[in-house]
Amino acid sequence: MDLVSIIIPYFKKKEYILDTLNSVLRQTYKNIEIIIIYDDQDKDDLNFITKLTKLDKRISLIINKKSLGAGLSRNSGIKRCKGKYIGFIDADDMWKKNKLELQIKFMKKKNYLISHTNYEIIDKRNNILDNRIARSFNTINDLITSCDIGLSSVIVKKELLVRECLFANLKTKEDFVLWLNILKKNVKIGALQKNLMYWRKLDNSLSSSIIQKIRDGYCVYNKFMKFNVLKSLLFLFLLSLNSLLK
Repeated sequence: MDLVSIIIPYFKKKEYILDTLNSVLRQTYKNIEIIIIYDDQDKDDLNFITKLTKLDKRISLIINKKSLGAGLSRNSGIKRCKGKYIGFIDADDMWKKNKLELQIKFMKKKNYLISHTNYEIIDKRNNILDNRIARSFNTINDLITSCDIGLSSVIVKKELLVRECLFANLKTKEDFVLWLNILKKNVKIGALQKNLMYWRKLDNSLSSSIIQKIRDGYCVYNKFMKFNVLKSLLFLFLLSLNSLLK
């Protein structure tokens, strides 16, 4: 059974992190390591998080000297990972207990280096609001106008995460850049069409900030994809339109 490393960036999610952590610890796939990256310059929650690491010997903690953001925090976790596979989960999301087992089997059977799954959207009280259906991506053109991958559903082989294939230094859409760069390497992203994850929608989250998403969306195309200004604005419009239609 291959080792799977699980990376959890932490920033002010004290209300949800225990549920997140328990959803990982209860996985039917047992050969895991869990790396929590404490990314808050305010150390008020640090004692609480340190106590959580005592729940299981498979948990370790990285404390950032300064706040780096979720993307760069995940990159620091990737450097510490020992697993053949890496899974990502945000500190307010949850996995269903057979997620890793089913997804690793799926990836091995289909020979995928990276995959994602369906997921359900929940509110702060765990009420199900909606669901998203995963689809496979074969080329960059399949994904470039709509970021249709739930970060916390992704499992990737560690060998893929090198050099340009890491999370971008953005407040939002840092994962979108990574998925696009992976597709640019002609690596297919597989879709396991089973609801195996809960993504929590919070009104005060960075992902709900429209202005921030517009800024970062433009950076995706202009800075990272090297599109000119007009092309970047066009693709930003299409990205925003697809987001509204979801």
